[in-house]
Amino acid sequence: MSTQTVQERPDRPLRIALIGDSILDNKCYTAGEPSVCEHLNDILRDHGSAVNLAVDGSLTHQVAAQLERIPAGTTHVVLSSGGNDALQYERLLSQPVGNTAEALALFRQPIDRFTRDYRKLHAAIADALPGLPVLTCTVYNGRYPQALADSTRVAIALFNDPIYAVAHEFSRPVLELRKVCTEGADYANPIEPSGSGGRKIARGIVRMLLQALSDMCKSDTQTEG
Repeated sequence: MSTQTVQERPDRPLRIALIGDSILDNKCYTAGEPSVCEHLNDILRDHGSAVNLAVDGSLTHQVAAQLERIPAGTTHVVLSSGGNDALQYERLLSQPVGNTAEALALFRQPIDRFTRDYRKLHAAIADALPGLPVLTCTVYNGRYPQALADSTRVAIALFNDPIYAVAHEFSRPVLELRKVCTEGADYANPIEPSGSGGRKIARGIVRMLLQALSDMCKSDTQTEG
């Protein structure tokens, strides 16, 4: 994405706050390459800025504490949460079951718990930052060994379902990271984005925010007309 693309966005500069987990707080995994936040600042240049408040390892119920540090003047929040919640139940993938129904039933309580926590987080954001646009990210599939890749992908889909559902409840757009980080080089290890993967994420964030701003301006124009 070029700086020219950012120049074409409407209204004021973007002031982006990143909250959540290591999908956004990936600096210590990039082997000296830029982090997601640094890539965002490089893309935005003089047309905005980003600050990272996300904390590596955060579970969804812990993310609300990050809201206290969001700077005044922030125009957009980007949220990535759920991956660490899913990791807590990785052991379920190797638990013996008698049939597919039993396998799915193993995830019922974990998914219900995550859904409650995720909804509480979105409600906390709405209470703390009323009216502030929030972009929600899905959990990507990661770079797992082939023996685990298929089962992990299915399990991650179970956690992404409430991410979409809750984002819809709060009328918040979703950045589908499974469509962004699609290559092995996008990952520094099975679950963390590399420097190049972080740039893809940063580009996706800016693209989604610019699209939301454009749609808002079109809606305002139609209303005035």
